[in-house]
Parts: sequence; structure tokens; C-alpha cells
Amino acid sequence: MKKIYIILWAICAYTLAACGNHADKEHEAHDHEGHEHENEHEEEARPGEIVFPVEKAEAVGLKTKTVQPEAFAEVIKTSGRIVPAQGDERTLSATVSGIVSFTDTNTPFIEGTAVRKEQPVLSLASGDMADGDIYVRIRAAFEKAKSDYDMADALVKNRIISEKEWRQAVAPYETAKAAFDAVRDKQGDGGIAVLSPINGYLKNIRVKEGDYAAAGQPLATVAQDSRLVLRAEVSEKYYGSLPLIRSAHFRTAYDHCLYRLPELNGRLLSYARSPEEGSFYVPVSFEFDNRGGIVSGAYAEVFLLASPVPDVLCVPLSALTEEQGVYFVYIQLDEDCYRKQEVTTGADNGAEVRILSGLTAGDVVVTEAAYHLKLATASAAMPAHTHHH
Repeated sequence: MKKIYIILWAICAYTLAACGNHADKEHEAHDHEGHEHENEHEEEARPGEIVFPVEKAEAVGLKTKTVQPEAFAEVIKTSGRIVPAQGDERTLSATVSGIVSFTDTNTPFIEGTAVRKEQPVLSLASGDMADGDIYVRIRAAFEKAKSDYDMADALVKNRIISEKEWRQAVAPYETAKAAFDAVRDKQGDGGIAVLSPINGYLKNIRVKEGDYAAAGQPLATVAQDSRLVLRAEVSEKYYGSLPLIRSAHFRTAYDHCLYRLPELNGRLLSYARSPEEGSFYVPVSFEFDNRGGIVSGAYAEVFLLASPVPDVLCVPLSALTEEQGVYFVYIQLDEDCYRKQEVTTGADNGAEVRILSGLTAGDVVVTEAAYHLKLATASAAMPAHTHHH
């Protein structure tokens, strides 16, 4: 009986020992597999890479550009002002002396009011003045001169007066007729109307209701603004580069839109040969079509474009992000993987910036929605990604 118990005890001990060894081997195998997985994960996770799924890229409007060498114009950055082109404005002047009245017009006499050519803008009344109504005086002078002319014409035909005496009657008649013709069709209840000389809009209002205006006095300006002039003020240190300037871009403060003169049928008018008196700046003028949205009199940031430099790498300004004075772009590695790249920038023309270092030809750079990648970089939780080079 004892032998049986001894045999059973031996069998149990052997079984337990075998199970223990198997468990140790499985544990070792599991630990080894775990270490291999960790090592593999460490190899696959590339530092500095940013995962941005295609779906998100499409949602935020992410766009890219393959950087290739191209010509890039030298840039002189300065400021300037938009002014009317010569002949694009006309002064509205008083045709006779009188008191400004708006009785006969429905046109608001305020800045920006649109007017048509020959449209009455205001009237000049003189009925209450000491000299009397000017229209009545002009008409009376014309009627007297015409009567004298008719009489002289009849007398000269009958050889009662000489031709010299007849000519003495002709001159006053023609003068009086010209004066009357100038106001004949303009008289109304409020006085003699002043008509707009061109189509445009009112600006530079100089009088108001009830003011006295002498004949020839400027009352307002009628502007068309179909053509405008960009007047850039350039520091005299760039004087040697002025002959190289060919075109310009500019941006106004009120809409932050970049305007390119070649797209506006623009052309260089001239540059001054010396600074203006009392100034350290040399004016450079361009003329261009106003295709709407550009306000005469507005100040602008100006990018003067000189001779092009060949084989330059450049990217849109929207591709840049900035951190503490250092600029970066994002390079696309594959359809959903990107890398942040520090770059050194040169001059910009308001649309594109020259890259001096940090990029090579063929790099695919994010040009739109780069800010979203910057946010993804700053995110603490970044998804794992496998990328084989």
C-alpha cells in the first residue's frame, strides 16, 4: 500500500514541475514577443512627422505646391497712395454768381452721390441780390443787343449806315447772345442750374445751401475713377534701382486684398529724378484701370517689382507659419504624412516669398491650411503612423 502512495506522490510532483516549466517558457516567450513589438513600434514611429488624414485635409481646404526654380522679381517694399488719373476728374464750377440752392434738383449734394452728364446738380439764385436777377439782366441785355443788331442790319442793307457802323452793332449782339445761350435752358424756380460735366460721383463738396458763390468758383468735383494712379514714395537710397522697376503690387488697408497691376491693365508712368522739396522720398507713379473696389485717396502698402532673378525657390506667403521669429513650412511626405521644416526667407512681393534655405527643388509644400498642421503639431496626442522611406 505504501508503494502505491509513493508512486502517486512521484507522479504528482513530476506533473507540477512540468507545468511550471511550461508556464515559465510561455512567460518568457510572451515577454520576448512584447519586447519585439515595442522595438518594432519604436522603429515605425518617426519623430517630427505629422499625420493628417486625407479626409481632414479635404475638409480644411489643404492645398500643396511642388517647389521648382523660377524667376522672382527683386522687390522694393514701400508705401503709397491711390490718386485720380489726369482727366478723370472735372471741377463743378459756378457758371454765374448767386446763392446756392437745391430747390430744382432731387440730387443729394453729398459726397459719393452718382451723377450723369448734363444732370442738374444745384442752382444759383440771384433774385434777392442787390444787382437783381442775373438771368433777367442777361436776357434783357440780349434782347436790346438783338434789337440794335436787327435795326443796323436793315439800315446797312438800305445803305443808310456804313458797314463799319453795322459791325459796331454786331459785336455787342454776339457777346450778349453767347451769354444768354449759356443760361437760356437752365433757368428754373431756384435759379440757374449748374450741370454735371461728366458721368461720375460727387466729391470734395465745397459749398452748402445758402452759400454765396462767385462766377467761376469751384463748388465740387465730379470724379469717374475709371483710371487711377498709384503714387509710391520710395526712399532715396533705392534711387539707383528705380530705372529697373517694371510693375508693382499693392494692398489697401480697408480690404487687405492684393492687387497686381498687370491684371489691372497697369503701366509705369514715370519716376522722379530727385526727391520732392522737403522730402526724402522719390515718387514713382503707375496708372491702372479701376475695376471696382479701389477707393481714390486711399493709402496702400506697395511692392515695387524690379528685374527678375532666375532660378529662385519661392512659396506663397500662406505657406509660412511663424514661431518666435522663426519661419516654417510643412512638406508633404505622402498623402497623409507631413514634416515641419524650418526655412530662411527673403523678400516677398505681397503674394509669394523667396526661400533662401530649407527647401530643395521637388519638395511638395503645403500652401493652404498650414495653420491646421501647426495645431496638429502642438497637439499632445498624435496618432501612430507607419511610413517607410
